[in-house]
Amino acid sequence: MLTGKRVLFATICGFIFGLVCMIFATSNPNATEPVTSTMQWLIIISRTLMGFTIGISAIRLNWWLHGIVLGAITSIPMAIPVLDRIEIAIGTIVMGIIYGFLTELITSIVLKTKSAANL
Repeated sequence: MLTGKRVLFATICGFIFGLVCMIFATSNPNATEPVTSTMQWLIIISRTLMGFTIGISAIRLNWWLHGIVLGAITSIPMAIPVLDRIEIAIGTIVMGIIYGFLTELITSIVLKTKSAANL
């Protein structure tokens, strides 16, 4: 059974981390290619979906491992188009792990919302 509160808060966290991620991506002065507006929206949407996925997931893991695993898994599709620039692809997955951990920390520990696996 899902709780709407958990899904909402996790999705909001994902959206906020998407904005942060997009700002990081566009603020690189040494970038060889500019980040297009389409790519900016894809970054925001991808991180928002990460938060939503964390919110609805019923995988039975410790909260911190749950965030890490889902953050990594949901970042893979964003890393595939930039595999030719491996440092960006790895950075995308690492940041997904961090954002996933932080999303779980905020929703599970700070806001004390129970996951679907714990209901």
